[in-house]
Amino acid sequence: MQLPLIGLGTWELRGEECTEVVKTALELGYRHIDTAYAYQNHPQISKAIRGIERRQICITSKIALEDQVDLSSPEKSVQKACEAALEELGTDYLDLYLIHSPHRAFSLEKIFAILEKLIEQGKILKAGVSNCNVHHLEDLRKAGLKPFANQIEFHPYLYQKELLEYCKTHGIQLISYRSFGKGKLLKEEPLFDSIGERHRKTGAQVILRWLIQKQIPTIPKASSKQHLEDNLDLFDFTLTPEEMQKLDSLNMAKRYCRPDDPAFKY
Repeated sequence: MQLPLIGLGTWELRGEECTEVVKTALELGYRHIDTAYAYQNHPQISKAIRGIERRQICITSKIALEDQVDLSSPEKSVQKACEAALEELGTDYLDLYLIHSPHRAFSLEKIFAILEKLIEQGKILKAGVSNCNVHHLEDLRKAGLKPFANQIEFHPYLYQKELLEYCKTHGIQLISYRSFGKGKLLKEEPLFDSIGERHRKTGAQVILRWLIQKQIPTIPKASSKQHLEDNLDLFDFTLTPEEMQKLDSLNMAKRYCRPDDPAFKY
């Protein structure tokens, strides 16, 4: 399975707005829809994808360990969580099912091994993780387990080069979320717009182009048709090596998503 370089993130999209945004995205050519149990919008996405040939789209969802997994019966509760996602989304399978975030109380290796059983059952095509650092991935590797993907916050202010190189070396697909730092990168850093002007592109498009030139799929959220279109309009320009280097050098290890989350501290 190869993920599209540009997908649609649906965090904070709810109700009728969510359905309409996903419908519009699909009409424009999006083929990867990213959601999660925590987003509480599976039924709205189900309405949007109704009538679309299932194999034409890639659907990613995520399991929340602390909310959905019972430590006394992890296999049963993971199975239940996946079946609930399938029912809410109105689909027979998920293309990609991720552990949303590692958690001290749960064995990442044990939960991931359960996800692999869901692959055998045909309920998911690929299993992956999210918000994992190198040492989490190393624990999985030592247990003989390899996630298809690791979805993390990744942008020029949080250029996790070591993690990117690790994933490349071990055949794990890195996926970027919060690619704009919740919009704050564009407000705080003039370089994006400056580079964009040379290419007649927006600062947001420069960030997305930086990612896809690194072969990192990304799932920016957008709610307007204009922004949905802009996020796809990335393939008629190329950032120069000098521009890429300037963007790389912006790294300051700055997180915009849950910077105090204990998951990042173990």
